Amino acid sequence: MAIAPRATPGDYQAQAKAGPITIGAEFTGHSIATPEVILSTDDYVVVEVGVFGPPEAHVKLSHEDFSIRINGKKTPSPAQPYGLVSKNAKDPAWEDLAPKETKKSKGGVSSGGGGEGDSGPPPVFHVPVELKRAMEQKVLKASLPEGDRPLPEAGLIYFEHGGKVDKINSIELIYDGAAGKATLTLHP
Repeated sequence: MAIAPRATPGDYQAQAKAGPITIGAEFTGHSIATPEVILSTDDYVVVEVGVFGPPEAHVKLSHEDFSIRINGKKTPSPAQPYGLVSKNAKDPAWEDLAPKETKKSKGGVSSGGGGEGDSGPPPVFHVPVELKRAMEQKVLKASLPEGDRPLPEAGLIYFEHGGKVDKINSIELIYDGAAGKATLTLHP
């Protein structure tokens, strides 16, 4: 199930006009909010966008039309295709099912001796292939549809950023596409 556009551009955190269309956007941090479940990613940040236009309007959409400037960085980061992000997606429900040993901190102090509980590195937890495929499909369906699309249209776009969201002070979403140009100031 795809992400449905909100009722109006005003229902998004920020809005801007680009020629005949209006773009609404909201920053969701490292969360990939699909209609079925909220996934997460450590290496990407996500923006939900809605594209609106006059009745019967169409526009050519592509993730390549978007970039993001975080904390005033000179060069904006381009949006990434959903395929890169889907391989990095995590389902918090499955993370909780991982064996508890895998959640130990990596910065522990070792005395060098082989203590009682010292049985080597913790086991690696692998998400079942079927679940991984299902997560990839959810990320695809939640992504902004591409190509010549009737409006309104909505979906998620992804940007590489492995840093902590609470370290982000400013975010600008930049659209430079078929309809024109626009910059939206988002709130972290």
